[in-house]
This record gives sequence, C-alpha cells and structure tokens, in this order.
Amino acid sequence: MINIGQHSNMKNDEPVACLVGGNWSNSSNAGVFAMNLNNNRTNSNNNVGGRDSISKLETTEVDTRNKGICCPAKSEIKNDNSLLSSTIENQTKSKRVGNLFEKAFIIENLHLAFLDARKGKRNKRATLKFEVNLGGELNTLHYELMSGTYKPREYSQFYVYEPKKRLINAPAFRDLVVQHAIYRVIYSIFDKTFIDTSYACRKGYGTHKASEYTQREMRKYDGDLYFVKLDIRKFFYSIDRNILRKLFEKKIKDKNFLDIMCEFAEMNTERGIPIGNLLSQIYALIYLNPLDHFVKRELKIKSYVRYVDDFVLIGLTLDEAKKSKELCEKFVQDKLNLELSHWHIQKIKRGINFVGYRTWKSIKFVRKHSIYKMKKSIKKAKVESIISLIGHAKNTGTIPYYKRLLIEFEFFNKLPQRSKKCLSM
Repeated sequence: MINIGQHSNMKNDEPVACLVGGNWSNSSNAGVFAMNLNNNRTNSNNNVGGRDSISKLETTEVDTRNKGICCPAKSEIKNDNSLLSSTIENQTKSKRVGNLFEKAFIIENLHLAFLDARKGKRNKRATLKFEVNLGGELNTLHYELMSGTYKPREYSQFYVYEPKKRLINAPAFRDLVVQHAIYRVIYSIFDKTFIDTSYACRKGYGTHKASEYTQREMRKYDGDLYFVKLDIRKFFYSIDRNILRKLFEKKIKDKNFLDIMCEFAEMNTERGIPIGNLLSQIYALIYLNPLDHFVKRELKIKSYVRYVDDFVLIGLTLDEAKKSKELCEKFVQDKLNLELSHWHIQKIKRGINFVGYRTWKSIKFVRKHSIYKMKKSIKKAKVESIISLIGHAKNTGTIPYYKRLLIEFEFFNKLPQRSKKCLSM
C-alpha cells in the first residue's frame, strides 16, 4: 500500500511516497483498515514499520523514467541481486514458542492427558486409584503446577533383559499424566523439525516403515556400492542434559515450562535421561535431530535412515563411506558429547542388519533372536507374544518358517483369524 503525502523537507508541490507495513500480530492495528501490507493471518513476519522515501535516503530507489518506486532498500539488496537481507541461517531461524505452561497444565488438557496415560493400564492399581478420585487428583496436580510446588515422585526401578540388560525407571501414574500433558503440546512443535527418515517414536512411523524405506533405497544402487551403519554408545545414559536443554530453548521460550520438562530428564548421574519415561522418547529424537540435518545438509547423503540411535547411510563409494563415518563421529563428539559404538562399512549386496531385520534387495528376514523368542513363546503357549512376533515378521521370508513351526506344534488353529491371514500371505 502506498500513500502519497508531504515531507517536511520538501517543497509544497513535491510529493513523497510513504511506505507503511504491518501484520495480524499488531492486535488492534491489524488488517486492511490499519494499512497493513501482509493481511494473511498465517504470515510469519512480525515486523511492523512505517517510513518515507526521503528520511532514509537509501530506503527506495525512484525510477524517474517510469515514475515508480522500487523496494526494498538498497542496503537490503545483496550484490548478487538476492533479496535476502541476512544469512540463510538467520532467515530460516524459526520462532520460539511461549505460553506453553498455561496451555499444557489447564484442567482440560490434564484430563485429556489422563485419558492418554491410562491406555493399556486400566487394570493397574495405580490407574484405578487415580481414577476413583479423578477430579481431586487433577485439581491437586493443577494447583501444584500453578503454584510451583510440583515435583515428580521417586521412580520405581527394575531391570529388563531383552534385548539386553537395561534399568527401567517407571514414573508414578500422576507424573505420567503430567508427562502426557507436556507431550501433547510439544510433539507438533518438534515433529515438524524432524527429517522424514527419522522413524522412531513418531505417529505413523515405526520399524516396519523404517525397514521398507531401507530396502527401497538399497534397490536404487548397485550392490557393489557401500553402506555405513553406526550407533551411539550407551545413548540414553550418555545424553548431556545441558545440551538437551539448549535444544529445547531453540524452540521454546517459556522458562517455567522448560523447568518442568527438564525435571523429567533428571537422574542421579552426571549424564543421561531415564529409560522408561514417555518424554525420554521424544527427548532422544530432539537430541539427535542436529545429526540428521548434518548428514542431509552438510554431507548431502541422499539415502539416510535413523531409528533412535541406529542410523544408516546408503549408496556410497568406499572412500565416501569412510569419510562419512569420520565426519559423523566428529560431529557427535564435538556437538553432542557422544561417542560411536559399533559401526559397519560393507557392500550393499552383503545385506543390512537394521531395526530387527536382515535386509537384502530382494528379501528380508527377522533376526535370529526373534526366531528364538517365537520358539520359546510356542513352548510356553504365550499367544499374545506369538501374535506380536507374527506381526513383526509380516512380509518377510521368515513367515513360511513360522507357519511350519506353528503347524508342527499344533498351535496354528489356536491363533486369531488376522494372524492366520498374515501367515498365509
């Protein structure tokens, strides 16, 4: 919008162009009647300004032949005629989100968080106890959070031994409700920053899709090209909580909310986050997200996939594979204070062992450990475990073997129809 007005330094008969700009963020000054240039509510530009073409001499350039005004200012135009006024990094830096504390911890969101937390746990004693006095429990949580007196209770700890020994920290049910309340507001904020080939703990993703992508990418390349498979040493136990908070702060500016988020990353160790927390899953994704962008943007790797702390780079020459491994190792050490554990550089035709599958271009199989678990589950007549293992082996070369095994032990007819259908595909 351009208004023609008078400037104090101009003669009475000499017009001057006044440039005025704003957007919907201007509250009562928003919209077409407030002379805003960008009247779209979704516009992310928060700049508001008004200036004429004389008080800042370089602001505009007047084309005397066409009597037009060219914007922006000369100082905002690079020598290569690009309209970027600063570096790409600054231009693409996204806004930090505020007011999340109130959004996450209102009674309505706490109730929705409770409904999420009780899924699969309705028969647990802690869930029933919380639900019997649901209104009182939610009001107490709300009061503690708003008054700043909330503290997570001590974890219940136990070990699991598959696939390897791990210490699990199980939160109290009321703390799980708070974690779900946080998760409900932060998931969409961070999920949009993740690359498409980060497959762990995301809605609509998972091991099956990670495996399908891996095999699809393998088929694009000659079998004599190489892949690099790497993982992080003791990943959850090695996360630097100071770095983690800084990664939170890049997207969130609400200090009180950040403090609560970081409460669920605390452990009685110098480093690490608790395995067993709902939030630890998304925290892990956030922590390795810079690695994903480094591989895609800096190393320019076209075929890359990650599942938690396991990641694979596909379709490289031997020299590229060695160089990529070195650069990834340096990045995780320098930027994330982590170390690589196992790594493999092999030809694609040798197959990739990833996300529970041994994958080749033409076929894939489940790992031997899964076959061992199937045999053990059949002997103990653990139907739920058998159904789960059949689902895991879907569309693999292991399915015919599972079918023969179940028929041999006279277990096939005891399965639900959907599992029989999977075994017959």
